[in-house]
Amino acid sequence: MPASAPVTGRNATTAPSSTEAEASVTFPTASSTKSRHLYRNRHINFVTCSRWLEERARTSALFCGHAVTCIPNPINTNLFKPRNRQEARSRCLLPQDKKLMLFGSVKITDKRKGIDYLIESCRLLADKHPELREQLGVVVFGNQSQQLENLLPFKVYPLNFVSNEHQLVNIYNAVDIFVTPSLEENLPNTIMEAMACGIPCVGFNVGGIPEMIDHLHNGYVAQYKSSEDFANGIYWTLTEPDYPSLSEQACRKAISHYSENVVAKKYIDLYNKVTGRNA
Repeated sequence: MPASAPVTGRNATTAPSSTEAEASVTFPTASSTKSRHLYRNRHINFVTCSRWLEERARTSALFCGHAVTCIPNPINTNLFKPRNRQEARSRCLLPQDKKLMLFGSVKITDKRKGIDYLIESCRLLADKHPELREQLGVVVFGNQSQQLENLLPFKVYPLNFVSNEHQLVNIYNAVDIFVTPSLEENLPNTIMEAMACGIPCVGFNVGGIPEMIDHLHNGYVAQYKSSEDFANGIYWTLTEPDYPSLSEQACRKAISHYSENVVAKKYIDLYNKVTGRNA
């Protein structure tokens, strides 16, 4: 979640929401006009959690004359970390003899989460590689996850919405790949969590996703709204001979960029810069 630092004198650090930043780029609203009035004659340091949103904010009239810095959201890498896959599958009651792909969302049927592209990608994948019909299973967590059982050509293992972080760690560690066909994203926590557990990810080239997934290094960034390329990404990740390296690099990226210590240091540095102090 966006974090804000203490206000000192006329200096402040805060975080614009993606909605606020995007709206102010495209057209003025009553809310943005009011915000501009509040920001006038103040020196504010805005913090965004992705470079994508940082760029949007920099081009916004709402934040003109203010500093904008990118600091990602943190993740507990002492909790979200690689664990034994067989044990994780046993805890989640998932099969040991299949490749497993994970997809999750608060609401599975939310069109913005790209469910139609996932369905089409799976159909293309099954047609092009029919052996996967028996070899690949899809684990789905989120509200209405059961609705996917009759929509995919692979065996579906539906789970309810998961709020327990320890259970979530087991789910990530039980699968071989995490996919997010979202059409609108900032810096999704699900990718961060999966990578911290050493799970390579596939996502569209949108928002902050390409900042997280290094293409062909720790996952696959598919062309935006291309079901065919998304399917290619799934197949490439599942069949990559050096899969252990993908897994290792995913975990390293999460630790080096999103661990709590790393993010805290960035906020401390920004606080020192804003206040002129040494914390």
